[in-house]
Amino acid sequence: MSNGGEAIPKIALIGGGAWGTTLAILLAQGGSDVFIWANEVDVVDDINTLRENKKYLNGFPLPANISASASFGEAISGANYLLYSVPTQFMAKVVKESAHFFAGEAIISVAKGIEIKSLLLPTQIIKHETSKPVVVLSGPNIAKEIAQGLPAAAVVAGDPAFTVGVQNLFSKLTNFRVYTNDDPLGVEVGGALKNIIAIAAGAVDGMELGDNAKSALMVRGLAEIRRLGVILGGKSETFAGLSGLGDLITTCNSKMSRNHTVGFRLAKGEKVKDILSSTNQVAEGVATTEAVMKLKSKCNIEMPITEELYKVLFCDKRIDEALLSLMTRPLKGED
Repeated sequence: MSNGGEAIPKIALIGGGAWGTTLAILLAQGGSDVFIWANEVDVVDDINTLRENKKYLNGFPLPANISASASFGEAISGANYLLYSVPTQFMAKVVKESAHFFAGEAIISVAKGIEIKSLLLPTQIIKHETSKPVVVLSGPNIAKEIAQGLPAAAVVAGDPAFTVGVQNLFSKLTNFRVYTNDDPLGVEVGGALKNIIAIAAGAVDGMELGDNAKSALMVRGLAEIRRLGVILGGKSETFAGLSGLGDLITTCNSKMSRNHTVGFRLAKGEKVKDILSSTNQVAEGVATTEAVMKLKSKCNIEMPITEELYKVLFCDKRIDEALLSLMTRPLKGED
């Protein structure tokens, strides 16, 4: 298709969740034809017939240039860009079944997590199945706010030969501003680990511990994120940017954050398994906590907030006991 002689890009978007659907709306409003692949038949039917994703983004009408399919081949064939918006723990299976259909320019990952089994980041998982360039889009992005048209910013990181094209693709509208970055590893680590701290922040709010406690948690949490990220090869300054500090602030403070909600409900006495089974949304921070504990051991570094949260999530430690452990650790200098 073309518009005034200019080709209209086709974007294949794998994953019909709230964030993937929101990105589809942005891209479609910017003039791209978007084909969403979704695993659930009801999601596909609702998008194509009702023009809405009632299961994951209810109340937001979809532009006419968004279509959906349960077929990878139908969604991906002929696409200029392929975008993966699926939970990290399912990424390997989905990419293995779909990446070979793609013959376009570049692949974009918007997932935020670390695979428990392999300890790989989403772009690393994707690169195992394709020789195509892979970039990551991340930032402080609450889906429903962006779907409402509220202003937001993100960063796209990877090979500069491809990040500028992706930047332009997402910058057709005035409410979504995208920056480029050449540190994809740092961007992905920041996006993944902030979910751990967000669960802890939700617990702080649920226990009504106050703004001082929450501020301390976020700053010391950022120190843990940066510490691991730099050891893995990320740049220290990346963690002060949109995908680090920016995403951390948003996720730790927003009541629309799935990870914050998990922590809040834990503080109110609910069990993690009951919290996770009560929603159709994935809180990536739970699985990421397990993965980071493995990385922490390999790297031989201190990550006390992550360690205490792991004990709460997986070892039935009480939240008040975890708080006491953090507050009574041996004294040290700030780093």
